[in-house]
Amino acid sequence: MTTTTEPGTGLARRLAEDLDGAFPELVRAFQDGLYSGVQRLVPAAEAEDVTQEAFVRAYRAMQGYDPARVAALRLPGWLWTIALNLCRNRARAAGRRPRQVVLDHDHGDPSPGPEDAALAASASRAWDRRLAALGPEQRRAVVLRHIAGLGYDEIAEVTGRAVGTVKSDVHRGLARLEAMLDKEENR
Repeated sequence: MTTTTEPGTGLARRLAEDLDGAFPELVRAFQDGLYSGVQRLVPAAEAEDVTQEAFVRAYRAMQGYDPARVAALRLPGWLWTIALNLCRNRARAAGRRPRQVVLDHDHGDPSPGPEDAALAASASRAWDRRLAALGPEQRRAVVLRHIAGLGYDEIAEVTGRAVGTVKSDVHRGLARLEAMLDKEENR
């Protein structure tokens, strides 16, 4: 999981001073974590587009901000706000068709054998199914907390929900996932 604390102590300040020069650093710092979380909220085929569009929108927004506003940005939460809005827009455009969620699995060995690939694909499909069974608020809260690594305050800011509600969404989402796992093990 990628950390969501701001890399270095002054990335927002560097962006305020030289947007074009510092923006690649912003992308490098957040692209993996953002992509990893987004691919759990939209169909896998759309995750790369959503992540790229989030950075494009962030850049365009910062171009219009005064430097003091850019320097004051809390980058992880701000970027996630943009990404979640894009995810919501995609979901709204797609109507009510079910979304598939894809999980990454770290296999350690960069060249897994066919058995490992089959097991990983099976595990990924199982997690896709479990996460898809959660309601959108619970899925979003679980992904932002445990995949993106955001704190409850940041999730509340990003989603526009109260901190207590976010904690409840995470708790209930994890409880449902645990119940699903227990049910699967007892079959």
